[in-house]
Amino acid sequence: MGVKPLGIGVIGAGRIGRLHAENAARLPGVRLVAVGDPCAGRAGAVVAGCGQGLACTDPAEVLAHPDVEAVLICSSTETHVPLLTAAAAAHKHVFCEKPLDFEPARIQSALAAVEGAGVRLQVGFNRRFDAGFARLAAGIRGGEIGRPEMLRITSRDPEPPPAEYVRGSGGMFVDMTIHDFDLARFLLQDEIVEVHATGTSLVDPRIGAAGDIDTAVVTLRFAGGALGCIDNSRRAVYGYDQRAEVLGSNGCLVAGHVTPDAVTRWDANGQTQARPLHFFLERYRDAYVAELRSFVDAIREERTPPVTGHDGLQATRIALAAQLSLVERRPVAVELR
Repeated sequence: MGVKPLGIGVIGAGRIGRLHAENAARLPGVRLVAVGDPCAGRAGAVVAGCGQGLACTDPAEVLAHPDVEAVLICSSTETHVPLLTAAAAAHKHVFCEKPLDFEPARIQSALAAVEGAGVRLQVGFNRRFDAGFARLAAGIRGGEIGRPEMLRITSRDPEPPPAEYVRGSGGMFVDMTIHDFDLARFLLQDEIVEVHATGTSLVDPRIGAAGDIDTAVVTLRFAGGALGCIDNSRRAVYGYDQRAEVLGSNGCLVAGHVTPDAVTRWDANGQTQARPLHFFLERYRDAYVAELRSFVDAIREERTPPVTGHDGLQATRIALAAQLSLVERRPVAVELR
């Protein structure tokens, strides 16, 4: 007799909610039970596209469904803490997209509720599950380059987001760079203790008018002494640019950007290669599947998920420290307790 499929509910039927719902519907050992979104049309469209599940207009319906054992929170950031708390009260395991919240104190309150309920929580930092970055991390842990001394992460979007999105995003560091902060901690397996950020608006004047930046460089200092540098841009005309490099005492490991194929053409005009994949949905397609699989496995095996609530809390703390550094033009220590 086979193992009963794990019942999954999805809250939020936007772009990322649709992606997770589709992955849940296709993943072996998982059943998409319900999708909730205040817009009935959006939830219905996702359910229809997946070929399974119930469309709901109230998240409470998803949490109350007896067949939902775990919920994927893919709604807007301001809803995350209330939904995390409600999921814990309903004794549902939770996967929550980043950021958990804009305020560390609210995150800590939600994490206490999750811990008190004894449910498992995984935070949506998908880059940890990318094959290239995972190989980089394994090489560092395996001692291939000796002691890590310097980290560089490049993360550049192909085009800027709409101004209305920017206004509710919490700012570039909380919305975009937070992935890089988490990746930095993951790669070096060390805490970031200080950040120094600088940034400006060069790409889209509407982003500057909304009080945000679209071009940034953040330097990092790790507890173990290593240094790091993250560069971000909201516009790379050649595609979605995602790279990481770690220099160590015995060498260097590099994870380059991903292209549709690995072929380079040489001719009389020089060398040409395909541009990087266009955006995160294509670039991290396999990583999103691996991420969901890891969450399901953690529930099945009754173990701590690989990306914890503390990881989500710490990434937000780093992002807020970077924002303060930008405003006050000075290095800022990152809270660790």
